[in-house]
Amino acid sequence: MIESVPVLMESLASTPILVDQVYQRLMAAIIDCTLMPGQRIRQAELAASLGVSRAPVSHALQVLKHQGLLQESGRKGLEVAPISPERVRDLYQVRASLDGLAAKMAAERMASGKLAKSDADMLRRVFTKGFNLGDETPMSKRVEADINFHRAIYRICGNDAIAEALEPLWPHMQRAMVLVLEANMLRIQAWTEHRQIMENVLAGKPAASEASAFAHAHNAGIHTEDRLRLRQQQTASK
Repeated sequence: MIESVPVLMESLASTPILVDQVYQRLMAAIIDCTLMPGQRIRQAELAASLGVSRAPVSHALQVLKHQGLLQESGRKGLEVAPISPERVRDLYQVRASLDGLAAKMAAERMASGKLAKSDADMLRRVFTKGFNLGDETPMSKRVEADINFHRAIYRICGNDAIAEALEPLWPHMQRAMVLVLEANMLRIQAWTEHRQIMENVLAGKPAASEASAFAHAHNAGIHTEDRLRLRQQQTASK
């Protein structure tokens, strides 16, 4: 009996790891629109393609359903949830307010001398990495770099609750961004605005930091919502 305990413990420990691996793979496919809105989810096919049993796939799908990324599709089971322009608008309204607050707090820490040099350097590195992405970089990677810039500000603002509040919202905004954003002009505009936010924060200017971060997210939300509506109209007219 004693010899069987380690085997049982290993089995139990491996199960959530496998479920998480399947979950992360499916989440990435939904976010980068490899799995498109409205696409039917077939558990058996997913399990076969991932080389796992259906059990971890089923667990992962239920988590994604709870997060609103999958939805019931009648007798067909589950499908990737649509991207609602109205939902995107609501999410960006929340994000704009919290982005502004995070930037303001980060600038206040800079002005008071509480922002560590390592944090300031980290923000610069994240900005530079995203800014230097080439035109050949897939849109999903460009969007990821964009989000990483904002996450960097959350990390240095001194309020962990901001990142915690926004983290569940990012997958919904991220897949909308991947789906509708074009590459060159919007990338240049976004990173120009990122630079302004960063410079305001590192100059210790709370009001300017808040205003630039809020405007960036607010305008991005309007553009994304409008592009989603146009895409829906074009799809419906075909």
